Amino acid sequence: MGKRLYVGNLPYRMTDEELATAFSQAGTVADVTIVIDRETGRSRGFGFVEMATEAAAATALETMNGAEVGGRTLKVAEAKERPTSRPRPAAHHDDY
Repeated sequence: MGKRLYVGNLPYRMTDEELATAFSQAGTVADVTIVIDRETGRSRGFGFVEMATEAAAATALETMNGAEVGGRTLKVAEAKERPTSRPRPAAHHDDY
């Protein structure tokens, strides 16, 4: 199983394909997602890259963190695990 990496400070016009190409220098890219703002439909400037192997992820982390892409310096780190479900706030009911 691969490893998911957080990639920050992306150029706002970068596409998933361009991000995959940039990271493919480190190894096989399994998946790429650039996070898009729901309201504007524009990139939020960060995304996630899943590398196919742990070794490729380690190489990508070492070579891509601090690399300049599209005039911006990338920030790459291991992605934190996504929670299986978000905790819901308790409903507030007034006592009658």
